[in-house]
Amino acid sequence: MATTRYSVAASGQVRGDVARQPAGEAHAWLPGTNQTVCGVPLAKAGLRRFPHVPWEYRSSDALTEDDEIRHLCERCLAATRPRGDHGRSWVRTSPRP
Repeated sequence: MATTRYSVAASGQVRGDVARQPAGEAHAWLPGTNQTVCGVPLAKAGLRRFPHVPWEYRSSDALTEDDEIRHLCERCLAATRPRGDHGRSWVRTSPRP
């Protein structure tokens, strides 16, 4: 099974040491598409693409005041969460015959 490599689309940007970095509200984005994983159109929402920044966020991550990213999209976090072997987030422990 191939893994999908998501990148970041964000509402703002800051100049990093080497390249520009995302800031503001961050969404997961699949390069080559015109919308985020949660369905927000990039152009209409004014989101900037960051194909060089991988989406490596988890729902357990805590953002601090030092982070340039102020908000992670909850819907994108849920859509990119790894699932079990069968594609479900739950496991049946005692199935009926």
